[in-house]
Amino acid sequence: MPQAYGIRTTVKGSYEETIPRVTEALKQEGFGILTQIDVKDTLKKKLNVDFPKYIILGACNPPLAHKALSAETEIGLLLPCNVIVYEGTDGQTVVAAQDPDAVLGIVGSPALVSVAKDARERLVRMIESLKK
Repeated sequence: MPQAYGIRTTVKGSYEETIPRVTEALKQEGFGILTQIDVKDTLKKKLNVDFPKYIILGACNPPLAHKALSAETEIGLLLPCNVIVYEGTDGQTVVAAQDPDAVLGIVGSPALVSVAKDARERLVRMIESLKK
């Protein structure tokens, strides 16, 4: 189910095949991956519980991050842009990215509007490229 704070799609291909596709699609939009959290593995190690395949990618576009941090020093609390890849209950692979308009919009800073718009456009293009 789509959320008001995310941009989402279901893709063809396995979870394992999708992660490098997402990484490359992000790269094409100027994002690099700063962090990777394997939620399934972490929950197994820390809590000994089983969880479906799920990864959180912390994506950063340095010029946009610089603009955001220059406009609002503590915006780092809301960075980087998280992108998730997970295996849905129906076996399909889902990719979703946080919606910068929603995330940065909570700050209420007019200086962040153009940064959020640019980041959102890039993330929408990234998501759309995965449908091909």
